[in-house]
Amino acid sequence: MCIILSYRDLIVWQKAMDLVVAVYELTELYPREEMYGLAAHTRKTSVSIPSNIAEGKLRGTRKDYRHFIVNAYASGAELETQIEIAKRLSFGKNLNLKKIDDLLEEVMKMLNTLIRKLQS
Repeated sequence: MCIILSYRDLIVWQKAMDLVVAVYELTELYPREEMYGLAAHTRKTSVSIPSNIAEGKLRGTRKDYRHFIVNAYASGAELETQIEIAKRLSFGKNLNLKKIDDLLEEVMKMLNTLIRKLQS
């Protein structure tokens, strides 16, 4: 059995951090005119996911923890939307988004499972 001492020990936090790095690498490829638009917003949203996981883990109650995990999950949905927008724009057609899609799907599944466990 694995003992969780810190949010850093959570696999979902680790995967969310990998997702942030992947998003930053991806948005480096966005057109210059998107650096303060879609790219900046996408980065901010991706950072919100592990940030909410960390903050929730350090809160004092299960209810607070669940609240922040739900926030992380909502940020994941927001990120999915921003990635979909990029796919639909002309510059997005030339980007390889498989890594982001796979990581985001994995993180979302893990967050969903954690939400359900914290509810019971």
